[in-house]
Amino acid sequence: MSQSSATPEPRCEARRRQILDAAAACFAREGFHGASIAKISKAAEMSSGHIYHFFENKEAIIAALVERKLEQSLTMVQQFEHADDVHQAMQERVDIGVNERTDLDYAALELEILAEAARNPRVAAIVQTADAAKRERLRRLLVSARGAPSGDEAAATEIIMALFDGLASRAISNPGLDRNALLAPLQAALRALT
Repeated sequence: MSQSSATPEPRCEARRRQILDAAAACFAREGFHGASIAKISKAAEMSSGHIYHFFENKEAIIAALVERKLEQSLTMVQQFEHADDVHQAMQERVDIGVNERTDLDYAALELEILAEAARNPRVAAIVQTADAAKRERLRRLLVSARGAPSGDEAAATEIIMALFDGLASRAISNPGLDRNALLAPLQAALRALT
């Protein structure tokens, strides 16, 4: 394979990431229905036709955003899986989860995607599929961390996910939320659940 045929892939990935970043900002700022492809293309500084080259429609963009978030979540779970002490690794990374989920742009995008999922069965299927993958991976991590199944890993997983996912709505409802004050109680909850 020649060098010239190998170079387009990184550029394609960069362009795709540029579109996703622009779409995420538009969805967070204007909502799914308010963020037209024209607005996304302006934010991405490329033509609408170029966006359609990468994504069939806005639902495909949401699917890619959800997939990107899932990959990030699974990467963090993988870090826990490879840690010498899973419990300690989870405790040490609580601040990352809190900071990410209380970021107002993150929270706005997260809630907008969930709102669209509540109205649109195709988006709901995308969100639910990603959630199921994350839930199962986290459930398996809990079994591994405990050394053996205890039977409550599914419930513990739901509670852990609810604690962290709920931070997005808290960030919107209470933008003055003291992130640092959340760390110790969340760490205590994780200790109890893992």
